[in-house]
Amino acid sequence: MAQKSEKMTKQELRAPDAFQLYGAEASDWLMKRRQLIGTAVAVLIVGGLIAALVQYFSNRSEERAAKQLGQALEVLTRPVVVTNEQLQPMEGEQAPFKSDKEKDEAIVKSLTDFRAGHKGTEAAATAALPLGKAEYRLGNHDGALAAFGEFIKEARKDDPLMASAYEGQGYAHEAKGQLDQALEAFKGMAKVESGEFLQGMGLYHQARILVAQGKKDEAAQILADLKASQTNTAAGRLATERLAVLAAQGVKVPEPKTPPATAQTQDAG
Repeated sequence: MAQKSEKMTKQELRAPDAFQLYGAEASDWLMKRRQLIGTAVAVLIVGGLIAALVQYFSNRSEERAAKQLGQALEVLTRPVVVTNEQLQPMEGEQAPFKSDKEKDEAIVKSLTDFRAGHKGTEAAATAALPLGKAEYRLGNHDGALAAFGEFIKEARKDDPLMASAYEGQGYAHEAKGQLDQALEAFKGMAKVESGEFLQGMGLYHQARILVAQGKKDEAAQILADLKASQTNTAAGRLATERLAVLAAQGVKVPEPKTPPATAQTQDAG
């Protein structure tokens, strides 16, 4: 048994190692397919290079668009002629606009042209907000809704100006008599409010729309909560004034469901 075992061991030692077999097969496989593999590696390298170039030129495009946005927004800084007083432009400056309407028309043209030439950039998304406001002031509510909608869609979701875009959208729907759509826009505004920027105004606008829809009791509850929770904000003060108007109209002012601002502060501490 020992001799048999010894013979088997020598036989096994003379046999090709499994790793040698697999290595030889792999080597043969690689030799036969080296052109294909070389092509695949080349594709990967070129693909990475293309991605890097796209990122590079994208960054350059964004930088160029940002600079040109500044130029497009210069129209906002041009003054309007003061009544009965002709403003004389300083050397190198453009003459003032003859009216607010003329200025807003210039803003619309400047920013529309800019956005058309820089589609897909953050600068183009940013330009949609002042464009929408100018369209709204001109009474072009459909144009305003389009611009505000594009800002909401294209801008970063954490953009601090997002609340202003929803507010503009709500105003435009309200001007068209589309109260349900206006209410939804102001709900969106309330969700994106951050810090002190327009704090509480989304809720206040919702209450306004509810009053216009005849839902005064529902509006009064929102206003009561707003008054209690944000006493020192513009929205809180406006809520107090509108509650007084509703009370004068016979609407019962409800108890707030949210804690007063002082209680909230104590809880936070």
